[in-house]
Amino acid sequence: MELFISATDTDAGKTLVACAITASFVSAGKRVAVFKPLSAGCELIDNHLVNEDAKLLQGFANCQQSIEQINPIAFIEPIAPHIAAAQENKTITSQLIANDYAKIKALNSDVIITEGAGGWRLPLGNGEYLSDFVKGESCGVILVVGMKLGCLNHAMLTYEAIIEDGLQVVGWVANHPQAMPYLEENIELLSSAIKAPLLGRLAHMDSVEQAARCLDLSLINV
Repeated sequence: MELFISATDTDAGKTLVACAITASFVSAGKRVAVFKPLSAGCELIDNHLVNEDAKLLQGFANCQQSIEQINPIAFIEPIAPHIAAAQENKTITSQLIANDYAKIKALNSDVIITEGAGGWRLPLGNGEYLSDFVKGESCGVILVVGMKLGCLNHAMLTYEAIIEDGLQVVGWVANHPQAMPYLEENIELLSSAIKAPLLGRLAHMDSVEQAARCLDLSLINV
């Protein structure tokens, strides 16, 4: 099973959901590999660029992956990756990401969880997007909706773009760490508009393990 975790925006809760799904599959006895193809916002630790999200994923997976294998394209400055790449005279392409992903697939895990960056149409530069990589691999997509004012528009546009790209949204997650007026009404609308199961609702979570208990992965049909 190959799953790609996307979201309505940056900071919508992709990492929390990706880690929670990883933890759930590991608890179910699955071998789970993780992939964070690109990141911008890293620390230099012992001559390794370490992204916090990638480090969290590494802690929940069980295929003994190095941080460089999980997150092969990394930049220190927390800016759009294609801008960070241009500043270093580097080029990011969907084929480059696919080559790195092939190394993850070679691990022969039961499940691969890939966490995206930003939203669905994250630019790579030169007219390419991270979504081009997902299309090439035909991953099932899980959409994380950051529940806040304006999320309905963001969620529907993202969902429609994924469907138009010929991919399947296998589930979505409502992430609402902060109180939101008319939360139930918003979730009800999205539940009727998104033709995929609501895998769970995450309020303020104290841990990844708590978030994992709020998700029903049996609803995923890939």
